Amino acid sequence: MPLCNNFSGSLAVAVALLFFGVLYIFNLQNHADNTLRSTEYPVDELEAALVRAAAGNNKTVIITMVNKAYVEDVGRGRSMLDLFLDSFWEGEGTLPLLDNLMVVAADQTAYDRYRFRRLHCYKIETDGVDLEEEKLFMSKEFIEMMWRRTRLLLDVLRRGYHVIFTDTDIMWLRSPLSRLNESLDMQISVDRNGVGGHLINTGFYHVRSKNKTISLFEKWYDMRLNSTGMKEQDVLQNLLDSGYFDQLGLTVEFLNTNEFSGFCQESSDMSAVTTVHANCCRHIPAKVFDLTRVLRDWKLYKTSHVNNKWSPHVKCWRSWND
Repeated sequence: MPLCNNFSGSLAVAVALLFFGVLYIFNLQNHADNTLRSTEYPVDELEAALVRAAAGNNKTVIITMVNKAYVEDVGRGRSMLDLFLDSFWEGEGTLPLLDNLMVVAADQTAYDRYRFRRLHCYKIETDGVDLEEEKLFMSKEFIEMMWRRTRLLLDVLRRGYHVIFTDTDIMWLRSPLSRLNESLDMQISVDRNGVGGHLINTGFYHVRSKNKTISLFEKWYDMRLNSTGMKEQDVLQNLLDSGYFDQLGLTVEFLNTNEFSGFCQESSDMSAVTTVHANCCRHIPAKVFDLTRVLRDWKLYKTSHVNNKWSPHVKCWRSWND
C-alpha cells in the first residue's frame, strides 16, 4: 500500500508539473505574439478605431467611407448619412451592427459630423487633395477617392482585421452576417446576375485577412499606376478576368442580386433581400430620393409581409441626363 501511494503521488506531481509547464509555455508564446503585434502595428489612430469597431465581432469590422457631400442635406433635411443610418434602425437584426461600423472620413466636415453621432470614425490623410465636394461618377476626383479607399483597406487587412466594406448608398435591410461565409476568402456583390461572367461591384464585399487576400490588394493598388482613367472596380475586374484570382488560389463567391440587390438589377423577393444598393445612379440627390422610397417600401413590407414591387427609381434613371 505505501508503494502504491508513493507511485500515485509521484504521478500526480508529474502531471501537475507537466500542466504548469505547458501553461507557462503558452503564456510565454502569447506574450511574444502580443509583443510582435505591438511592434508591427503601433496603436495609432487607425488601430484604436479598428479595435473599438471590431470588439466582440471576431476581428471583423464594417467599413464605409464618406466625405462632406455625404453628410450635407440634399433636400427635406436628409443626407446620405441620415439615410444610411436609418436603414440600420429599420432593418432586421442590423441595429447592433452599428457597434461594429467604422466610418472613414475623407475631410474634416465629415469627420466632425460622425464624431458628433458618437460613431467609430477615422480620418484619412488626403495630402492636399480636395475630397470634400461630391465626386461625380468617373470624374478624376472620384477615381482618386476610390484608390484612397483601396489603400486604406489594404492597410486594415495587413493589420489582421477582416473587412465588410459597404458604400454609404446601400440600405442594410437585414443583417448579412448569416449570409456571409467565413470559410471563403472573399465575397463580392455584382451589378447583374446571368449576363455572362461576373460584373463585380466593389460597393459591397467581404474579405478575410489572409496572405493571399493581402497579395490581391497589393497587386490591385499597385496597378493604379498603369490604369490612368480607370476606376478601381474596373482594375479589379481585369484582375479577375485575367485569372489572377485563380493564380493566388482565392476562394471567391459572387453575391446574388436576389439577396444583395441594387438599382441595376433589383431583387423581386422582399423576403430574401438583404441590402439594396443605389448603383446605376449618377449623383447623391437622386440616390437619396430613390433610396428614401426604398426604405418606405421596406417599412410597408414589414407591416404587411406582402411582397410588393419596389417603387420606380425615377430620379436615378434621369440622373444620367442631368
